[in-house]
Amino acid sequence: MSTQNQYTLSEKDKKFFFHPFTALKAHEQNGSMFIARGKDSTLFDLDGKSYLDAMAGLWCVNIGYGNEEMADAMADQVKTLSYYQAFTAMATAPAAELAARLISMSPVPMAKVFYGSSGSDANDTNAKIVWFYNNARGRPEKKKLIARTRGYHGVTVLSAGLTGLKNLHEGFDLPLAMVRHTRPPHRLWEKEEGMTDADFSEALADDLEKLILDEGPDTVAAFFAEPIQAAGGVLVPPDEYFPAIQKVLKKYDVLLIADEVVTGFGRLGETFGTGVFSMKPDIITVAKGITSAYVPLSASIISQKIWNVVMEGSEKYGAFGHGYTYSSHPLAARAALTNLDIIERDGLVNQAGTRGEYLQKRLREEFSEHPLVGEVRGTGLIGAVEFVASRSPAVAFDAGEKVGARITRRSMELGVITRALPAADTIAFSPPFIVTEEEIETMVTTTRRAADEVAAELGRM
Repeated sequence: MSTQNQYTLSEKDKKFFFHPFTALKAHEQNGSMFIARGKDSTLFDLDGKSYLDAMAGLWCVNIGYGNEEMADAMADQVKTLSYYQAFTAMATAPAAELAARLISMSPVPMAKVFYGSSGSDANDTNAKIVWFYNNARGRPEKKKLIARTRGYHGVTVLSAGLTGLKNLHEGFDLPLAMVRHTRPPHRLWEKEEGMTDADFSEALADDLEKLILDEGPDTVAAFFAEPIQAAGGVLVPPDEYFPAIQKVLKKYDVLLIADEVVTGFGRLGETFGTGVFSMKPDIITVAKGITSAYVPLSASIISQKIWNVVMEGSEKYGAFGHGYTYSSHPLAARAALTNLDIIERDGLVNQAGTRGEYLQKRLREEFSEHPLVGEVRGTGLIGAVEFVASRSPAVAFDAGEKVGARITRRSMELGVITRALPAADTIAFSPPFIVTEEEIETMVTTTRRAADEVAAELGRM
């Protein structure tokens, strides 16, 4: 009997599907929750039960599910040209149009666009570009990469090392030898009592400078940073943070790579987070929201300074030896162009800003005084609530209690999908830009109910 007929759908999932970021033994026993369809901000399981998606998938379905304009554009592209490659100067119209559009949209002057399929491979690309750049300018020793604890930059061999989360390192012999980490701007755990934000920013910049000096400035190539550290806890830096950090980077000729995979294309109420936090990057990483996740696509947007050196370097080393089968896939590029058209035409960046203000207000109203809450964070349409065993002084829960996971599980049972982040007991919110205030209200109050029920189980209510 064929596999097709031998097993139920649930059995096929448990028996054959190797799920990412999943407790594998538990999945073998319990299986999965199947999502069957989606419309706007709502998902439906196989039984027809509805769930409000407070995470837009994984920070990415910005225009919502089931957009017919996107479906029509993608179908038209498949009928016209389903695929062609970009090696050896081959091109398609959607990829060229999108590259020009991304350069015109960039928050700082940029020159070229290199395509991939995910934020992970884009950050690998960025590292290789940085190494090629330094080789081409006669600085072959300048290869080390610095990122931040709790940062998230992907899961490939190199990018997982840049990611500052232990569960991406342990068991995989990561990070690679050229990767280093410095402290994040996490006020709850890193900021000393009595410090101003300006003092905190200077302290973090001093830490970075010490790390560079300890490693040797001639060996440090680039610093990777999200404007807001998303998966690491929705860590919003002080206004003074990136100006202080960039003084150090400039002093030691270290490139800044802004990872805008989550914040790019409007989630903060502005098109890019780079502008919100006064960043002046040499490379910008984008993915997720570029297509609202209707099809995979990423891009590395690089500066003229880097391009000039890389272009001249190719005369020395030959054709630039990097790229992917799906680099500049025409279907993905067409989806991105349509997605950006919808966002611009429907004013969704501004809408993300206004809906974001409401989300931030309601999160603080519901959670700021909750007995299990250490901090409420966020800006624009991205927010987080961090749960603690003690508020004053702040004491984290024992990891074995899985408080965040319990709250998200209960919230899902009540019809709202949030996400427990891996670095601590933190619940994230990142709904589609088209979310209504009524839906935000339901997302926040349902999660509050779930938190109260877990607190009661812990004897804390």
